[in-house]
Amino acid sequence: MYSFAQRSDTTVVDEPLYAHYLAHGAVGVEHPGEEEVLASQSSDAGEVIREVLMGRYERPVVVFKQMTHHLTEGLDLSFLKEMENVLLIRDPRAILSSYAKVISNPGIRDVGIRQQTELLEYLEHSGALSAVVDAKELLLDPSAVLGTLCERLGIPFDPSMLRWEAGPRPEDGVWAKYWYSAVHRSTGFQPYSAETDPLPVHLEELAEECRPFYEKLYRKAIKAR
Repeated sequence: MYSFAQRSDTTVVDEPLYAHYLAHGAVGVEHPGEEEVLASQSSDAGEVIREVLMGRYERPVVVFKQMTHHLTEGLDLSFLKEMENVLLIRDPRAILSSYAKVISNPGIRDVGIRQQTELLEYLEHSGALSAVVDAKELLLDPSAVLGTLCERLGIPFDPSMLRWEAGPRPEDGVWAKYWYSAVHRSTGFQPYSAETDPLPVHLEELAEECRPFYEKLYRKAIKAR
């Protein structure tokens, strides 16, 4: 999201379906700042789709940062057929290492990888999948992976996408203070380093449960040159 926000032709929107998810799909997990999120945006998915996702914007490119688990069961996903869809994937151990710093008891639905494989199939069947981007491959060669991504999206690569100023952005959701501390310290894509921190035992088991889904997605990902 921060990368695309550097483009002069692009508007970015941060997790527009988060409140919908909290109101209709979050089960068994306490999210920090939940009341703030619910107060900050509509929890009516139909309204969000009509007014935000399918709304009118001054700039020609609009990037919606979504979380897979925010696409709750029963939600009509046909709006995705009107968009260029990019799946951003990450090794489940790295996801869980980040999650555990804020939420101690995530389940496989919170990780989102199983839903991403289902979404992959839906988007491929609909002809609406533009690319799969793996976080590791992106960090190994940001300019190459972003260049390929932009080519697939039919927009020119802009080198400004590689750097940004440290600190929050006005587009950040109200949840940024709980989740975005690392990106707020960053000024660009950091060199890749493997996740070495041990996970709690129950999260090790969850990481292994997620791995087959991740490997299926990774086979489709843009590879660093």
